[in-house]
Amino acid sequence: MIRALVWGENVHEQDDAEVARLYPHGMHGCIAAGLGEDAGIQARTATLQEPEHGLTQDVLDATDVLVWWGHVAHDRVDAAVVERVHARVLDGMGLIVLHSGHFSRIFKRLMGTACSLGRWREDGERERLWAVDPSHPIVQGVGECIELPQAEMYGEPFAVPKPDDVVFVSAFEGGEAFRSGLTYQRGAGRIFYFRPGHETFPIYHDATIRRVLKNAVKWSGWRDVSHR
Repeated sequence: MIRALVWGENVHEQDDAEVARLYPHGMHGCIAAGLGEDAGIQARTATLQEPEHGLTQDVLDATDVLVWWGHVAHDRVDAAVVERVHARVLDGMGLIVLHSGHFSRIFKRLMGTACSLGRWREDGERERLWAVDPSHPIVQGVGECIELPQAEMYGEPFAVPKPDDVVFVSAFEGGEAFRSGLTYQRGAGRIFYFRPGHETFPIYHDATIRRVLKNAVKWSGWRDVSHR
């Protein structure tokens, strides 16, 4: 059993009626429900508003994989919590960073770069995520392409270090491309960045996106003790 903790900023759900309609139990709740469809994953949630953001040492010690969604409150995440999460990743906890989490304090801390985008556009255009590494465990059962009818566009260049693997590349209606699924290892911890997930579109209800996240939890929950 892999113990997954889905951390959500839980801000848009409180102040945007459309987000609340799409995700009545919060985006974190929807993501956790999708993970829980797999009998091999035990999914819990934590949010920014909880004491220590729900990320106490005891909670992190009981977590195999942390799934992170954040957007407008990156600067409200306490630096001591970021360091605590960072230490757990180095010690072997998996980390999945979603969508706008590319600009989170923990992702930038682990990457050591600005993690900024070349361009972005919130037009609700079609996105096709091409599985460019079909042998990777994260894409198993997914098919060669995931089509999302509405998505926020992210465009290169993406200011991150060279990844260990590029798993997905997105193509948008406007012609832009983006490396939307990237893997890294820091210490003994496996990291997966996955781009889709804008809050005003029902992306985390999509069955194939849920399959990717389940695969990613299983992949990042693997332990390489030789890196400790």
